[in-house]
Amino acid sequence: MKTDRQEEIIRIIDSMEIETQEELANQLRIRGYRVTQATVSRDIKEMRLIKISGRHSNYCYAKPGKHATGVNERMIRLLSDSTVNVDFAGQIIVIKTLSGSANVAAEAIDNMNWSEVLGTIAGDNTIFLVVRNGNDAAEVSERIRSFISRQ
Repeated sequence: MKTDRQEEIIRIIDSMEIETQEELANQLRIRGYRVTQATVSRDIKEMRLIKISGRHSNYCYAKPGKHATGVNERMIRLLSDSTVNVDFAGQIIVIKTLSGSANVAAEAIDNMNWSEVLGTIAGDNTIFLVVRNGNDAAEVSERIRSFISRQ
């Protein structure tokens, strides 16, 4: 069932511009799948879907291509090379970087198009990252820490 649903997601995003998880959930429901926004969110993460610029200057879901994968790998390397510490409170993640590296690291996070991330603000060596909820904060913090441990 999950495999069928994820194959249908690919067919949907290949045939139309889907901007939000709720829009994708609605399209799945139209096709007979019983889903919640949370289910769609998990599918998007598992499938590593990204958001790209659409035809009408909007951002829509797409499969990661070879180019996108290469960009993401470079962004992960930038983030991991410059990050010193990651901590969170509530919906805010605080990332400490090497001096002068926060803007580059924040740009890397922004370009990863993680659905949980609402936005970043960077100073010289500190990034404030806002996520949708406290559970997302723990998950995103751990994801960033895992990049650091790859070094």
